[in-house]
Amino acid sequence: MSIPSDFAAFSASLAADMPDELWPEALKALWYDGKGDWNGAHNIAQDIPSTHGSLIHAYLHRKEGDKWNAGYWYGRANREYPSVSLEAEFRALVTEVISTTTK
Repeated sequence: MSIPSDFAAFSASLAADMPDELWPEALKALWYDGKGDWNGAHNIAQDIPSTHGSLIHAYLHRKEGDKWNAGYWYGRANREYPSVSLEAEFRALVTEVISTTTK
């Protein structure tokens, strides 16, 4: 399975049992979250030393309701705490990771 070209292709990949091992860690973390595996996503995201890692880490803590921890990680990524829905943020993160991976 190659890197998805867009959000629709990413969503279709959720039918698989595992993400592609060649995908970047940020995309794998989002895949696990898309499958409903918060812990799997968090285990990956917390070890990604990049802006994407911080953003995904922030999103995951926002999703679990830990506003303080989420705010810390948004700050690490130099981003404001989002006012959009979690679904919109997830879609934006997937799209951002795909677009920076396939350039």
